[in-house]
Amino acid sequence: MNDHINQELAWMLDEVVKIPEARHAILLSADGMLRAHSEGIDRDEAERQAAALSGLQSISRSTADFCTHPARQETPWRQTLIEFAHGYVFLIAAGPGAYLAVSATENVDMEAVTYRMQKTVDRLGKELVSPPRQGTGWQGPGSPA
Repeated sequence: MNDHINQELAWMLDEVVKIPEARHAILLSADGMLRAHSEGIDRDEAERQAAALSGLQSISRSTADFCTHPARQETPWRQTLIEFAHGYVFLIAAGPGAYLAVSATENVDMEAVTYRMQKTVDRLGKELVSPPRQGTGWQGPGSPA
């Protein structure tokens, strides 16, 4: 991971976790590479979570047929929410080949987190675009698996 990119994007991720009860934020690529992380999580843990969340996004996307109406050709993945006994993990699309993840306690205002995540994605715009690596076979969100 390029530390310069992390420094440029980390301050925006720090803004996401200013919501009461939000804990950590990471920006990752579709192939599981860490792009940036908020201040409260160390790099090794952020890299481990980026790899896991990439797999989670892939699995989530592969279940699109479960909610697709037969007349519709495509149901692109937009977000995944995981609930644990003591918190949540939010994972959203942040541009082609990029995802934003936020962890929070069970007392977080879920609407505030998702709103702030969307605003962060909008604000970062092209900074979040992470084109797929050549030769990985990755087709992008919403493409046939």
